[in-house]
Amino acid sequence: MFISETKFTVRYAETDQMGIVHHSNYPVWFEAARTGFFRKLGFPYSKIEGEGILLPLTDIKCCFKNPARYEDEIEIRVKMVELTCVRIIFSYEVYNSLDKSLIATGETAHAWTDRNLKPLNLEKRLPELYKGLKRILI
Repeated sequence: MFISETKFTVRYAETDQMGIVHHSNYPVWFEAARTGFFRKLGFPYSKIEGEGILLPLTDIKCCFKNPARYEDEIEIRVKMVELTCVRIIFSYEVYNSLDKSLIATGETAHAWTDRNLKPLNLEKRLPELYKGLKRILI
């Protein structure tokens, strides 16, 4: 199974008055990890969009386990857990890189669409991407 890892340091602006990373940052972090996932596969998201294909979010879930704080070193692991011709689902694990504690888990679901947000069949529209994704799902 292909798992992509993205690492970064928590910035001050991402924390709230309690000094804990605000929950609104996790969807942004998931997006950064997902972008890295596609780049590491050899299909940068900009290339996919260049083909007229978008990947709008249809569902998101995040479960918080431990707080992340300013200057923590964070690692996000993302893997694809489901793929069809019209949708894709990713799961995420967010860790503190130093003590290896699990900070959060999450999942996002997306639809494959054209620029007008009309669903499309990825296998027909960009078969090399679909085949590449299918290969790593197994």
